[in-house]
Amino acid sequence: MRKIIALFTVTATLFSVEVLHGLPYSSFQSIKHHGFKTEPQFTEKYFSQTQDHFNFNTMGNGTFNQRYLITDKYWKKGYGPIFFYTGNEGNIWEFAFNSGFITELAAQHSALVIFAEHRYYGKSLPFDEDSFNIPQIGLLTVEQALADYAVMITELKQQLAATDCPVIVFGGSYGGMLSVYMRIKYPNIVAGALAASAPILSTAGLGDSRQFFRDVTADFESFGPECRDAVRGAFHQLKELAEHQDYRRIQSEFSLCKPPSSAQDIHHLNGLLRNAFTMMAMLDYPYSTHFMGSMPANPVKVACETMLSGSDLLSNLRNTAGIFYNSTGLLTCFDLYNLYLECADPTGCGLGFDSLAWDYQACTEINLCYESNNVTDMFPPMAFTETDRKLYCSKRWAVVPRPDWLKTQFWGDALSTASNIIFSNGDLDPWANGGVRKSLSSSLIAVNISGGAHHLDLRGSNDADPVSVQRHEKQHVNQMERP
Repeated sequence: MRKIIALFTVTATLFSVEVLHGLPYSSFQSIKHHGFKTEPQFTEKYFSQTQDHFNFNTMGNGTFNQRYLITDKYWKKGYGPIFFYTGNEGNIWEFAFNSGFITELAAQHSALVIFAEHRYYGKSLPFDEDSFNIPQIGLLTVEQALADYAVMITELKQQLAATDCPVIVFGGSYGGMLSVYMRIKYPNIVAGALAASAPILSTAGLGDSRQFFRDVTADFESFGPECRDAVRGAFHQLKELAEHQDYRRIQSEFSLCKPPSSAQDIHHLNGLLRNAFTMMAMLDYPYSTHFMGSMPANPVKVACETMLSGSDLLSNLRNTAGIFYNSTGLLTCFDLYNLYLECADPTGCGLGFDSLAWDYQACTEINLCYESNNVTDMFPPMAFTETDRKLYCSKRWAVVPRPDWLKTQFWGDALSTASNIIFSNGDLDPWANGGVRKSLSSSLIAVNISGGAHHLDLRGSNDADPVSVQRHEKQHVNQMERP
C-alpha cells in the first residue's frame, strides 16, 4: 500500500499539522505491534440529548440521557484531536473494551477519546421502559443517531474548551457505516472517518443477496473443502429426519430441551445452526475473545476440526454449534427459542432489548435481505426477500421498509465526491464484500487486511495478530520514520 498523504487534513487555523501527523493508515496499525499498550480508564457520563431532532411539535421538546465514555488521559488539552467512536447496536462498554486500537492511537497523538452510545441501545433509552413500544420506537433512525452525535460533539467541544480540536470518527460494522455517514452529513463537524468492516453497499440494497452466506462458507472452505462438505452433509441429514418428522431423533441428536414439533421449529433450528457459523466466521480472530459471545482462538479452524472429528455428522454439527452457544459447557440442553431469535436480519439480531432495536432498524432503513441456498453456500435454502421482509415488518412493527432509502440518503456507491474516509476490511470477514474494497480517490482509501476478521483493526494490540499484517506494518513504520 502506498503512503496516504494529507488524509484528514484540516485548515491550518484549526490545526497546524495534518491530523494524525499525516500518518498512513497502515502505520496506525503498526502501533498495535510496537509495545504501545494502554489502559484508557474511561469515565462513564450522560449527555442530555434531544429525543426528536426533526419535529418540534410532537416529542421534539423531550430529552433523554445518552451515555458516553470519555478519557482525557492522553489528551493535549485544547490542541490534540478528538477521537469519537460512533456507537452501534449494543452496550457502549462492549465496543470500548474491544476497540483498544483507538486508545493506543490516542496515546501516540495526544487525543481525547469519546465512545458514544447509540440511542435505543444499552442504557440510552429515550423513553425508558416504553422505548420499544409503538410509536415511541419510531425515533430510532440513522438520521436521529447521527444528529445525536453531531449535537454531542459540538456541545462537548464547547464544554471542554476544545473548539479548535479536529474530530476524527471511528466505527466498526454498523458503527463504521455511521462514521461514513457522519463525514458525509456533517463535514463541518467531522474532519475524517475510519470505517472498519462497514457494509455500506450491501445494507443499501446494492450487490448480490447471496454474497454474505457465500462468504461465510468460503471461510470454512478455506480450511478445506471437506469441512464445507461435512457441514452441507450434516444439514442434509437433518433435512431427511425432518421430512420423516423424526422429531425425537432430532431432539436427541441436537440435545434440544424440547422436541421440535413443526416445520417452523425445524426452520428455527436451521437458523440457529447457521447463525453459529456466521458468528464464528465474523469473529475468526487469532486469539480467544469475549465479544458478542466467547470464542476460542481461530474459531473457524476449531469448528472445522470439530466437524471432521468423526463419522457422526449430526453430533459434529451439534458440537460445532456449541462452540458459540455453549462455550462454558454449562448448558445441558439447547433451548431453541431462547438461544436464537429470528428477525429481520438473517445474520442474527442477538438477544434482549438490543435485539428489538436492531430488528426495528432492519425493518426500516437497514436492508439485510440475504439468503442461503445450498448451492453457492453450505447452508439450507432459507430465503429472505423484500416481500418476506415487508410481510414480517408489517406484522411485527407496523412499518413498511424502504429498500432504497440508505442509497438515497447516504449516496450508496456514488461516493466519489466525498473525502477523508478510510474503509478497512479483513479478507476473512463475510461483511467485507458488502463494503468498499477499492480506493475511490486519494482521500477515499480502501485498505484490505490479509488475515483480518470483523473489524480486527479496531482491536487492541495482540502478539497473535496476523504475521502478514505485522510484516507490512513494519515496512510502513520504516517509511514513516524516514526524514
